[in-house]
Amino acid sequence: MAESATPRPATGGRMLYVDNIRAGLIALVIVGHMAISYGASIGDWYYGEGEAGPAFSILATILLGIGAAFLLQLFFLISGYFTPRPYDRKGACGFLLDRLKRLGIPLVLYAVVINPLVIYWAEVHRGFEGSLWQYVSTHLPALTNGSVGPLWFVEALLAYSVIYALLRLLTRKRPARPDLSAAPLPGHLAIALFGLGAGLATFVVRIWAPVGWQWEPPHQELAHWPQYITYFAVGIVAYRRGWLERFPTARSRPWRWIALALVPGLPAIAVAAGALSGEMDPRAAGGFNLLSLAYSLWEGFIGVALVVTVLVWARDRLNRQGRVLRAMGAASYAVYVLHPLIIVPLAILLSPIKLDLGLKFLLVAPFAVVLCFLVGHLVRRLPLVRNIL
Repeated sequence: MAESATPRPATGGRMLYVDNIRAGLIALVIVGHMAISYGASIGDWYYGEGEAGPAFSILATILLGIGAAFLLQLFFLISGYFTPRPYDRKGACGFLLDRLKRLGIPLVLYAVVINPLVIYWAEVHRGFEGSLWQYVSTHLPALTNGSVGPLWFVEALLAYSVIYALLRLLTRKRPARPDLSAAPLPGHLAIALFGLGAGLATFVVRIWAPVGWQWEPPHQELAHWPQYITYFAVGIVAYRRGWLERFPTARSRPWRWIALALVPGLPAIAVAAGALSGEMDPRAAGGFNLLSLAYSLWEGFIGVALVVTVLVWARDRLNRQGRVLRAMGAASYAVYVLHPLIIVPLAILLSPIKLDLGLKFLLVAPFAVVLCFLVGHLVRRLPLVRNIL
């Protein structure tokens, strides 16, 4: 069968499917945080309503584990892809000023305003009596650690952008896009070797920095950094060589089946780590052992398989926008920054309603996604906000 690829859309050069991917990934972030709120036994979040039933907890944990293996990796690849062009246009100074505005201002806003507010509301719900100022003045260390919350991604992206600018300044040469008709595309072996390399690098880092360990106060989980850095770098290379536009659809199809075949690997690793006994072996999270190696390699391979699958499928099937998708794509960054300010109070407000937590999640999560995007859309209409969010 002849291999085919969809070219870059002609609508002002805008890749509409990338906007749609961003909106979808942000929606999944919201759903994941709602799942943790309603009892999923993985991840860290401001508010938890209790312990869910075993069926929901197991299913949510598996889905969140799969999401952790590709969702942020895809975010970083897309971010890397859209890094060289603004640098080429604006130069180092303009590029860094733009990144400080778009990334630095939301970081400061989150650490100084949003994070204290969300923590305070959650603590008041748990029984704290006193004003916001009283809580802040007596719990400053707790507010300092993890102060950027889920915006650790924005913080990491700012750091990667600064490093990219420094490297470009050192080389003082603008890389040219090659003739895209002649530029080679990654084959199956190259993709597999990338997954292997990402998995092995992850394993090495986790010998000293296991999953769940946070470097504070930057609030960075170094256990995933090898994957984030490599995907960001691949995004830069993909832009220069036109990979996203030209990658053949037929070449992506085997990776769909590989991703599907790897899904049972996560519960198998969890069982090997003692999930059925009710007490997980901490060695799966890191250290020099076979469990950590298996988990790291599983993440490396399923991550690259899902990234290839999602990118090509979206390019071929979602490269269009109506009014709703256009608004969601434009608001996605604002939603990412603001969603804790929305979904934590929402969960607290609905906490008196007593339902099975799995059922409650199914009812509340879709509403939470709609509410977050509606608020994000409205906030972006405020003066000056559109230029930042």
